Amino acid sequence: MEEDVAMAVLCVVGGGVAAQVLAARLRIPAIVLLLGLGFLVGPVLGLLHPSRAFGPNLRPLIGLAVAIVVFEGGLALDFRELRAAGAGVLRLTAIALPINFALGTLAAHLIGGMPWGPSAVFGAILVVTGPTVILPLLRHTRLERRAGSFLKWEAIANDPVGAILTAIVIEILVGSGDRPGQPAVAELAVHLAGGAASAAFLGIGSAFLVSWAFRRDLVPETLKTPLLLALALIAYVLPNLLMHEAGLIGATVFGVALANLHVPGIAELRRFKEALVVLLVSCLFVVLTADLDPAVLGKLSLPILALTAATLFLVRPAATWLATWRSDMSRRERMFVGWIGPRGIVAAAVAGLAGPRLTEAGYAGGDLIQPTVFAVIVATVLAHGFSLAPLARRLGLSVAGDAERLAVVGASPWSSELALTLHREGVPVLLVDTYPGALREARAAGVPTLQAELLSRHAEEGLADQPPDHLLAATRDELYNALVCTRLAPELGRERVYQVAPSADHLLHVDTGVSRDLRGKVLGDGGLDFETLAARHAAGWRFAVAPAGTGEIRTSDCLLVVRPGGGLAFPSPEHELGELEQGDRLVLFSAPERYASSGADARALPAAAGP
Repeated sequence: MEEDVAMAVLCVVGGGVAAQVLAARLRIPAIVLLLGLGFLVGPVLGLLHPSRAFGPNLRPLIGLAVAIVVFEGGLALDFRELRAAGAGVLRLTAIALPINFALGTLAAHLIGGMPWGPSAVFGAILVVTGPTVILPLLRHTRLERRAGSFLKWEAIANDPVGAILTAIVIEILVGSGDRPGQPAVAELAVHLAGGAASAAFLGIGSAFLVSWAFRRDLVPETLKTPLLLALALIAYVLPNLLMHEAGLIGATVFGVALANLHVPGIAELRRFKEALVVLLVSCLFVVLTADLDPAVLGKLSLPILALTAATLFLVRPAATWLATWRSDMSRRERMFVGWIGPRGIVAAAVAGLAGPRLTEAGYAGGDLIQPTVFAVIVATVLAHGFSLAPLARRLGLSVAGDAERLAVVGASPWSSELALTLHREGVPVLLVDTYPGALREARAAGVPTLQAELLSRHAEEGLADQPPDHLLAATRDELYNALVCTRLAPELGRERVYQVAPSADHLLHVDTGVSRDLRGKVLGDGGLDFETLAARHAAGWRFAVAPAGTGEIRTSDCLLVVRPGGGLAFPSPEHELGELEQGDRLVLFSAPERYASSGADARALPAAAGP
């Protein structure tokens, strides 16, 4: 028994993380590899049998993991997004859901050949789009903020509703306890209202309790994350005692309320929970796929495959188009949202419980629910996972295509010229400063700008509309540069945040310098501090662009490399830049006589007064 559990943990945790890393390297949706890994170690090789290894504890453990996933998803729902996407979100949650339920039920009966009871259960399960799939895809796709909000809010808000709707349908079909048959409508309504109300009250109450305690510093820093996770699990478990799956409402509401109370320190805690959710999602997909009985897979048939195709190409698009008719959503947004609707963990977990329960109650076709739902999950994960980014680009809903955006913090004469040079080269760039006068020249030249304190909530909204891939902190204040890099490093990656060199070389010193965790990488050869760059610019040095391989160009003059595919690379004394490739363009900062004979493009912003 111990060996079975050890093998299960090895396959689930080790294999899941390895699949995530490999997917990141290959730039493909991680869910695809996780599903493949689950099939391989489960039904194919028989190395992993989760039900046998964990016994009756498997389903409760899955439920607790799902609770943490939906709680973390709730933390991503900021009501400020609803100002731009509110009407569309309302239609996708309040109107599209019942339409999806009705069309899914009809499709299961008419196309899949299921009796009406199992058809209704199938339709209820598939009203949700899985946040366990949508959120990872959105993190790795450069979507416009509004389009991403539609998918994110729909997935997270509909998830608990779909699970509860399935429980209600099963309750109507099977009844409760020893009393088969349909319960009284009034009794069921009271039961539903009580469970949902208690879950919402517990979630909101827990969020206000956390806000009150955190603002008064009553919780030690080391206990904040454990406290949040414990409360999320409590908000999940207690409502489930009153109504099946009501705990998903409690966990989701807790996350949403906590996100919109803007509790200090939540951003740092959210990053830890994001990493935890990546691990949990990896484990969940491997476990649920590996736990599939080969006999279940053997029930796949042409009607089930036809129903899967109908779910993708008919049910979801039709429900979305009907629900958003005459709304403020554009035609492109309706097409995009109507196609993208992958199902995830909650659908798989609910199907694993609903199918056997209907079969035990004597409903013919109950055994078809689980294979059909898993066929839909696999089909939507593959189809939507690989098509999301290309479709967004085709419809003009992605941000700046594949080219990587650089945010330059601090608008001085030399940094403004750098931003303009990159803008002219087709590199997405955003120049950020708090002083409008410092941005005037660049804004007049067409460079995208953001007037905001980068550490403020207003700047968070501005960056959400133009999300950067790299950051260059280029102000006079070295400590502020380090603070900005530290703030954005967890979101962009520490390898993607840079700052100008310090005025003295203390920042690079191993013993006395600022810790690498508390600053960005140093730009250039280590000697380009702000004063040096400003003095050289005042003396006539300018930015220019030259193709890699151009003669008579000093590599020490190169501040940036623009790759042919739109990627960016930065020289730094803290890492090797690597070999230059065919088609690379070098962004140089050198004296006019140095690049005048090199063939570089010396177009530049005229020197202007600045701070």
